[in-house]
Amino acid sequence: MWLLDTSTLKLQNFITSDIPRYAILSHTWDIEEVSFQDIERPESKTLKGYKKIERCCALACSSGYGYVWIDTCCIDKKSSAELSEAINSMYEWYAKSSVCYVYLSDFDVPMWDESNESAVMEQFRGSRWFRRGWTLQELLAAKYMGFYTSKWECIGDKPTLLLQLSLATGIPPRFIEDGELIDEASVAARMSWASHRETTRLEDEAYSLMGIFNVNMPLLYGEGRKAFTRLQHEIARSLDDESLFAWSTEDLQSGIFAPNTHAFAG
Repeated sequence: MWLLDTSTLKLQNFITSDIPRYAILSHTWDIEEVSFQDIERPESKTLKGYKKIERCCALACSSGYGYVWIDTCCIDKKSSAELSEAINSMYEWYAKSSVCYVYLSDFDVPMWDESNESAVMEQFRGSRWFRRGWTLQELLAAKYMGFYTSKWECIGDKPTLLLQLSLATGIPPRFIEDGELIDEASVAARMSWASHRETTRLEDEAYSLMGIFNVNMPLLYGEGRKAFTRLQHEIARSLDDESLFAWSTEDLQSGIFAPNTHAFAG
């Protein structure tokens, strides 16, 4: 597992048995993100995404964390083996983090008081973070989350924002409070939580759900919709839950498995 030193912004690799306490970032990707190859190059400081990394490291360092994990720069995506390991381990990495910083790049609050709290919370629930596929598992896995505006101002954590998180996601509060309870939710319910989310890569609709169903499978980018079918095969092998088949669609050629998460929207 690659971690970023919060003081030097240098990458360091740790074996599983030797991983230190670390903070982790949850965010939505934007233009000019800093990659694994970029991060230690001097020119990376000119990229728009560098400021996000810098602020995240500063926040973690000020809170006593020597390391942080950020998906843009802590995965060598040129290595198919490392990418596969990271995606299959990501739910666990968020679950084992000491703190998760949720950075909402599209949420800014110039002034916030009782007179405009309703409007502010509506804007909060409208953040792009709630519509992306990967952030679902991050919300459920991380035990402690702090939510930050585009200016890195903390607006609350899971307990204080629990109602708003539930309203924004359609997930019952108890599953947001304690991700270890999600096995008590039916397969169909968990699929429905993802039904209004989108991923850039078609295959990631399936890969981003592996941790939520506690299944693993190899990554085959280029397989398209077959990834979601493979995911359902793995779920059927692992879980005795017929709600996997409780979906509906106008696609008459789907077979017994749903074509996508939208079929579980209900």
